[in-house]
Amino acid sequence: MKNNTVLLAGATGYLGGYIAKELETRQISTKILVRNIEKAAKLTSENTQIIKAEVTNSETLKGHFKGVDTVISTVGITRQKEGLTYMDVDFQANINLLKEAVKSGVRKFVYVSVLNGNLHRNLKILEAKEAFVDALIASNIEYTIIRPNGFFSDMKDFLEMAQKGKVYLFGSGEQKFNPIHGADLAIVCVSAIEAIKPEINIGGPDILTHTEVAKKALLVCGKPIKIVHLPHWIRKLVIWFLRTFTSSKTYGPYEFFLTLMAEDAIAPRYGTHRLSNFFQSEMDSLKK
Repeated sequence: MKNNTVLLAGATGYLGGYIAKELETRQISTKILVRNIEKAAKLTSENTQIIKAEVTNSETLKGHFKGVDTVISTVGITRQKEGLTYMDVDFQANINLLKEAVKSGVRKFVYVSVLNGNLHRNLKILEAKEAFVDALIASNIEYTIIRPNGFFSDMKDFLEMAQKGKVYLFGSGEQKFNPIHGADLAIVCVSAIEAIKPEINIGGPDILTHTEVAKKALLVCGKPIKIVHLPHWIRKLVIWFLRTFTSSKTYGPYEFFLTLMAEDAIAPRYGTHRLSNFFQSEMDSLKK
């Protein structure tokens, strides 16, 4: 791989942190844009330049893209906060990055969206993400859109329920998916710098049903297998209620997870990290 400079946005998030480590492992010169310098202190290395900038403020981005070959963006929010909406962050912040990249002659833009995101534009989170995908495709820059399945970090919800002794699932619990660890996904994202494919769907090595994930979570917590299956009409009612009586700030993440939990989501398998090991490490860290 050419040792050209990469600009990474979103490095203080779950996936972004792993991408920063992967770039350092490969000794790729990297500029990391962060809002909070102190939060990014652990990402400092001899090949890394930490730059204070606000991706939601295009003025703060000027001049930082000079000499950059590739932009990698994991910028996005699961929960709206600090007055920022999904359109402010998942869409507009990435538009700010894209405009500066095009203006500065950047060769490539790598963006992380969601598996099957283009099929769920009615969801607030994905409406914003896919609006940016449309803009990226329409731009005159080379691009790769990474579409991962669920992250291992999202599976903590199963663990939290398991610690209380019961895991609640919707329907039969036989929906299948293959979530991926951030370290494995980071390898795919960094490799995308030289990838030819415009889109990469990617998941973890194990295809699991929701019931299998629930059992793994209960076992690692040392709890008996207690799984409660709720009918889908309750899931649909919850989504309707939240959409009707709350703002997108409240219902956005619930709408997203409750919708995607009701269907199969199987992507090409990749990686070496296993969900059982992740659950065990999470429990070990809680005991320390």
